[in-house]
Amino acid sequence: MPVGTQGTVKAMTPDEVKDLDYHIILGNTYHLFLRPGVELIEQCGGLHRFMGWDRAILTDSGGFQVMSLAKLRRVTDEGVEFQSHLDGTRLFLGPKEAMEIQRRLGSDIAMVLDECPPYPCAREYACQAVQRTLSWAALCARQPRADGQWVFGIVQGSVYRDLRASCAAELVKLDFDGYAIGGVSVGEGPELVAQGVADSVDQLPWDRPRYLMGVGIFSQMVDAVANGVDMFDCVLPTRLARHGTAFTRAGRVAIKSATCKAEQGPIEEDCGCYACRQFSRAYVRHLLNANEILGLRLLALHNLFRFREFVGEMRAAIRAGTFAEFRARYRDVDRITPQDEPVD
Repeated sequence: MPVGTQGTVKAMTPDEVKDLDYHIILGNTYHLFLRPGVELIEQCGGLHRFMGWDRAILTDSGGFQVMSLAKLRRVTDEGVEFQSHLDGTRLFLGPKEAMEIQRRLGSDIAMVLDECPPYPCAREYACQAVQRTLSWAALCARQPRADGQWVFGIVQGSVYRDLRASCAAELVKLDFDGYAIGGVSVGEGPELVAQGVADSVDQLPWDRPRYLMGVGIFSQMVDAVANGVDMFDCVLPTRLARHGTAFTRAGRVAIKSATCKAEQGPIEEDCGCYACRQFSRAYVRHLLNANEILGLRLLALHNLFRFREFVGEMRAAIRAGTFAEFRARYRDVDRITPQDEPVD
């Protein structure tokens, strides 16, 4: 799922995202609640109509901001008191409020409010976060929904295997429409990410969607799919495009670097995206270094095309019975580096 935090996938029009064959994107409850506000979006006919997107939308509950905006919030058993990062206004987001906002936005999939602990964190903190997550999930499950809206529970537990397993098992008792694995890829290494996924997914039912939140590294996605994960979202395709980085089958390429200055070939050979069909690396590099908006758009388009193609390749490998070979091919491709870690 491409990330559309503010009601838009950065640098892309809705039709461009649809042309890339994406059928669901992500929005963020916290950010849309702050700006432009749920009342305005509701007046404009709901989030789909407001942003001109007629396919599915999943809205995150704002639980990630509990961690990422730690200096601007206070967590209690009732919910989270935030100080707006925009103008300092104080606001409260609890389980009831998070579900009401998502109901009024009219998203297709709403996420329960959870507490995402940072990495590293003490076991005592992780235990407390799990208890709050479960308490809030139970309250979220009882709230009214928009017509046809699904609700997903979120597994927490930091790096503690027993906490993740017990959190997942308790969430299943609440019979959500799907389940997400949260609190991974928040600063820990790839081995701990994989372990967190395995510890969570083993307890989740096979007949419900399993969603790994915030992970967009090819090697990690392949490993997660091998463990039974179905859905992903990540800011990396568009964020790294804004920093001049292209995703390719062979790994990442810094298009802004001097080595691309005179390269007449495309961003990636044998790529079918519009940017690669029409333009050279040299031209895209020129646009990026001249701060031309088209450069960011072309690289974002390419990266989103590559991610969609990658998911399609995974599906094809599963159907063909060759997923083990596909997984081995991506084992060492695109390993995350510290400067690439998503933080928003």
